[in-house]
Amino acid sequence: MRNYCNLTDSSMEDKANGSVDTKSPVENGQLPDPANWGVADVVNYFKATGFEEQATAFQDQEIDGKSLLLMTRNDVLTGLSIKLGPALKIYEYHVKQLQTQHLKSNAS
Repeated sequence: MRNYCNLTDSSMEDKANGSVDTKSPVENGQLPDPANWGVADVVNYFKATGFEEQATAFQDQEIDGKSLLLMTRNDVLTGLSIKLGPALKIYEYHVKQLQTQHLKSNAS
């Protein structure tokens, strides 16, 4: 199981206007590759990136790393039963980026 809690600069930062800046944890200058993650790794990743409440949806749906890499935007927005705002951020700033990183690392 990976520990993303040590990546303090990678967590969500509250801005003065109350909005939140989402950032992805970075390992050695790039996003981690979730291909071999278990469900607990996926849950810990989303908890570490500031989605503590939404992370339980990944646990409930038994989303492991391979499943995460296969998720579509629609899966995240409707299949996890989480609020639209966080779901959009999770997909755009995390799932999509992890998928892109995985494809790039496997293409080289």
